[in-house]
Amino acid sequence: MSWILTTRTFQEIILPAIDILILSFLIYRSYQILIQTKAIQLVRGAALMALIYAVAFFFKLQTLLWVLNLMVPGLVIGVAIIFQPELRKIFTQIGQGGWFKFTSSEQILQFDEVIQAAVTLSNKRRGGLIVIARQVGLKNYIDTGTRLDAEITAKLIITIFGHDTPLHDGALIIEGGKIAAAGCFLPLSEQPDIRRSFGTRHRAALGLAEETDAVVVVVSEESGAISLAFDGNLIYDIPEPQLRKRLRELFIIRGEGAIEETEEGVLEE
Repeated sequence: MSWILTTRTFQEIILPAIDILILSFLIYRSYQILIQTKAIQLVRGAALMALIYAVAFFFKLQTLLWVLNLMVPGLVIGVAIIFQPELRKIFTQIGQGGWFKFTSSEQILQFDEVIQAAVTLSNKRRGGLIVIARQVGLKNYIDTGTRLDAEITAKLIITIFGHDTPLHDGALIIEGGKIAAAGCFLPLSEQPDIRRSFGTRHRAALGLAEETDAVVVVVSEESGAISLAFDGNLIYDIPEPQLRKRLRELFIIRGEGAIEETEEGVLEE
């Protein structure tokens, strides 16, 4: 009798609870990935179309139903073309294992060393491109450079971006609390409204921020300006205090702070 009760409890209580937990997890992780891209607009549009279809079906609006049934195949193809970059980013994050990683408030990232290096490079007018991984793995980009697996120090970062070093032209990638590699190649941004004055470093930083959830610190060799790229956005010429605050928000608090878009298509505080 007790065995039967245990089996019924498992089937009627435990299994439904597991089912709900798994579904909740999938919805939550899907929302986290979507909110980092412009694909959230796709979800809102799909929800609106579903609502219109439900209204037409409920009130038996035959003409509207006929039009909607004709439009659906074309809309699916159009969405796939228009949102191709966003959809690619979503599937890239899923394939790289971003669903099962969580950001920890105790993650050991020596932001002070990174900021100190960026400020020093800025004062010396040396270009720099420093990538800090978040949830999405960057193995494909790490493999394009020289593996280091070194401790994060400002002196090492400054040395790597020296004018006479073979690694200064590429990106330095920090992953797992270590400098994973340097001299790495990054994808260039496809945004049509990016400033024409931006060089390869800024375009590469924005390009990686469009395809992954990595945070990229850029130092301009021409002006010495420090910029920060994340979630497909770029804050140009960010002051040191704001850089420190933004890094802490992105890796610990995440989601705080107001950002506004300027006419140049670049984000500023």
